[in-house]
Amino acid sequence: MKNHLKKILRLSYFLIVMFAVQLVAQTHFSIKENYTKKEYRIPMRDGKKLFTAVYSPKDVSEKYPILIWRTPYSCYPYGENKYRHIPKELAEEKFIFVYQDVRGRFMSEGKYVNMRPYIPNKKDSSQVDESSDAYDTIDWLVKNIPNNNGNVGVYGISYPGFYAAMAAIDAHPALKAVSPQAPISNWFVDDDMHHNGALSLLMSYNFFSVFGVHRDSLTTHWPKRKKYPSPDAYSFMQKLEPLKNINKFFYHGQIAFWNDILKHSNYDEYWKSRNTLPHFKNIKPAVMTVGGWYDSEDFYGTINTYKSIEEKNPDAKNILVIGPWPHGWWARSDGYKLGDINFGDSTSVYYREKIQLPFFKYYLKGKGSFKMPEAEMFNTGINKWRSFKQWPPKNVFKQSIYLDVNHELSFVRKKFIAKTKFDEFVSDPRKPVPYTAKIQDSHVFYNKAYMNEDQRFAAYRPDVLVYETETLDNDITLAGKITADLFVSTTGTDADWVVKLIDVFPDSTSNPKPNPNNVEMGNYQLLVRYDIMRGKYRNSLEKPEAFIPGKVTEVKIPLQDILHTFKRGHKIMIQIQSSMFPFFDVNPQTFTDIYNAKYSDFRKATNRVYFSDKYPSKITFEVLF
Repeated sequence: MKNHLKKILRLSYFLIVMFAVQLVAQTHFSIKENYTKKEYRIPMRDGKKLFTAVYSPKDVSEKYPILIWRTPYSCYPYGENKYRHIPKELAEEKFIFVYQDVRGRFMSEGKYVNMRPYIPNKKDSSQVDESSDAYDTIDWLVKNIPNNNGNVGVYGISYPGFYAAMAAIDAHPALKAVSPQAPISNWFVDDDMHHNGALSLLMSYNFFSVFGVHRDSLTTHWPKRKKYPSPDAYSFMQKLEPLKNINKFFYHGQIAFWNDILKHSNYDEYWKSRNTLPHFKNIKPAVMTVGGWYDSEDFYGTINTYKSIEEKNPDAKNILVIGPWPHGWWARSDGYKLGDINFGDSTSVYYREKIQLPFFKYYLKGKGSFKMPEAEMFNTGINKWRSFKQWPPKNVFKQSIYLDVNHELSFVRKKFIAKTKFDEFVSDPRKPVPYTAKIQDSHVFYNKAYMNEDQRFAAYRPDVLVYETETLDNDITLAGKITADLFVSTTGTDADWVVKLIDVFPDSTSNPKPNPNNVEMGNYQLLVRYDIMRGKYRNSLEKPEAFIPGKVTEVKIPLQDILHTFKRGHKIMIQIQSSMFPFFDVNPQTFTDIYNAKYSDFRKATNRVYFSDKYPSKITFEVLF
């Protein structure tokens, strides 16, 4: 009997293993088995050659479109017998996949320029930019790669998203579809390196430590990162202040782009020339711009690339897709949750299978249909996709909530009979407000989940002002722009102003099941949207202005777009503070060139926020009907 039972168990085990092997075989798609890889050096109009890897389907029963990814982050792995990962949904559909090191990076010739400025009306072949390099690449590919159908697409995320967007300008006639995903558009206004003039310190420091090093020759390797003890980013970056210490202790003047930043502390021609938004004219290809509500790096670029194309090309096929994702996660996660919050479905898989794949199939292969609305947006708060004919939607009305006494928020502007009211806090640059409750290593760019993190860690600090509505009687959905309009004063001559919009859950909210992190969802303060304004740039990013100590001054802070439902029973909260460290550098609170500030320039200041009939500080947003 025992032997018989053993045989049954062995057979069962064998069948289970065989089933697992078959399941893996069904789900696994081998790039090496289905594609042939070739490497080329494609000549540009000025004679420089760009390294390009081409993966062509082995099945030659039909012609295939070309799908290009131009990148400064390497075409790794190098060698025609080494194959890279290609997104499964696209690889199975079969395209000719092209990966290219952009000019001056890794195995491509030429000089690398960060966010190389676009040159309109080029005079001769010596004038090149990313638009011309994309054009020359496409022209060579359609003429030289066997079995292509003459249609080309370009896509990319973050920096590759910038290169995709630039390909749409002065586009090659073969370019039919472009998908800039989290594209950089303006590195001073609100992408990556700065937000309204405030430096994204932790991210910039890590980015430049490897990306800002110029190579001496063609290479397949990244430069080595400088090692330093850094178990705690907050403590490490705090000791590194003021900013000039970065060169003194680490960069030693060897990071060219950091040196450029030091010379261009205001929004001058250096930064303006790198602004892509004025150049999206006469766009011919179909464009699908993609991003995430929780993208801390390039959400501004996503929204404004779409808007710029829409404004300048009203008849273009121009689509916007925003999901509940941090930077790039629509491509490398299932998109089911972020931090403590789950979204009820695998939102990234939905995007890749139901939006991105049909987009390229339709515009490059003429297969299927693509009837997507102009804007496909994920509604956070209620966790569902919503379709709009335009973005922002038309069916909205403007609404404001006003700061009030007793740390209240009111939907009605009250008239104050008494003297001017204000709340105040002491901002100490030696002890700035942390941007996250998480302790992280300094080598990490930032905590990916901080943009929907519970804000109770900040609300309890004395240097954070907190205002809250009464419990909402009905759902309220914000759709579109948000602007904080504050009346403030400071005892210093400069100050940063951070405004956070927060969804406060009811005390009765159930905890998740399972709950391995022991999260308490009752009174959870969900960050929905925030931004920072370096106060000296309140009127102009080009010409900073000092604050007059004690004088009431208006400061407007754009918080970027939103689609979020505050549910019945929840509350709306606003938090206001003057630091968010070390995601952003610390303002010394004296009017000075912060990149060259001395330790003695950093001083405590008492900052006030006013609310009265004369000084009605408020948050204005658009509410969906």
